[in-house]
Amino acid sequence: MKVKKFMAASMPDAMKQIRTELGNDAVILNSRVVYTGGVLGFFKKRNIEVMAALDANQESEQKPSVKPAAVQDHSDDYKGNTEDAQFSSLKTSDELIREISSLKQMMSSLASSNQAIPVHPEAIRKAQFILDEQEIDKSVQDHVLQALLEKWYLRGANAKDSEIEAWLHEELIKQIEDIPFEGISFSKKYINVAGPTGVGKTTTLAKMAAECVIKHRKKAAFITADTYRIAAIDQLKTYASILNMPLEVCYTIEDFRQAADKLKEFDVVLIDTAGRNFRNKQYVEDLKNVIDFENEMETFLVLSLTSKQKDMEEIYNQFSIIDIDKLIFTKADETSTYGSMYNIIHKYKKGAAYITNGQDVPDDILMAGPEAIVKQLMGNKK
Repeated sequence: MKVKKFMAASMPDAMKQIRTELGNDAVILNSRVVYTGGVLGFFKKRNIEVMAALDANQESEQKPSVKPAAVQDHSDDYKGNTEDAQFSSLKTSDELIREISSLKQMMSSLASSNQAIPVHPEAIRKAQFILDEQEIDKSVQDHVLQALLEKWYLRGANAKDSEIEAWLHEELIKQIEDIPFEGISFSKKYINVAGPTGVGKTTTLAKMAAECVIKHRKKAAFITADTYRIAAIDQLKTYASILNMPLEVCYTIEDFRQAADKLKEFDVVLIDTAGRNFRNKQYVEDLKNVIDFENEMETFLVLSLTSKQKDMEEIYNQFSIIDIDKLIFTKADETSTYGSMYNIIHKYKKGAAYITNGQDVPDDILMAGPEAIVKQLMGNKK
């Protein structure tokens, strides 16, 4: 595909240049008003900058002396006071699909070779701004934006902002909709909550316990292996007292097995683990010396949305020596950027069970799912 930038005093002049150099099959990728020249910031000249492209196959077959009947000249319709107008030639569906395919290949090629990618049309750039602002991974952005660009061209390069937001919402969901999302499955008796220090495991566990007791009417109990923090056991005792749940404290795997035997009549046993430095792999290994992961265990890894994505990935990799069933993302109320949550789910193909957004028990917890994740990402615009 041949891509070229044109500068002219008006859109009709730019269109004439494009037809002369690229022919009637050229596609307008982007246009904008620019100001050049002038003295001391005054008397600048207003110009139209247009980015146009032509498929290589069409370029070789083009006959400039013959104007195809299907192509219509829209240059006379341009209004001089419009600062960012989008134009495209009218083509058959097959021609348009070929152009879109060529454009997608060109973008992928440029991205892989670290070359500058042509600017998207203004309408699509608004969607790109949302993705950039939320720090969505570049690979996901490329896929989603290409899908939006295809829909935009198929709509005749004309769509309302609300329509493009709806497309963005839909495409983001498509990327993760095949990943299993759910809360506690109740398929296993033991519910283990693991993660690094400071992510809110104990409070999250209390919220999950309240859901089990109040919503699902389960007979539930607590086991804590968090014997490193002085206040951890007292905090869980308070929640246990409020929810009328027994609490067992474990220091060794023998303690855990004895506690499991005491609680054998209960439907669900929720386990709180100690938060330690996630960079210390030995900490994760130590969990196996206290908790019997082979015994009907469903494990949730807790990650804080205030953490860097790189740290989240390191945490996930450290804890992956035990079977992680689902993720829980905490502190959603302490950030305005949720791209890392989406990126982690997409990268590891591991669904989220809950999102927590405050300290109140049992209220500040949301059931996670593709719809909830994307709504959080887009600021509940849908």
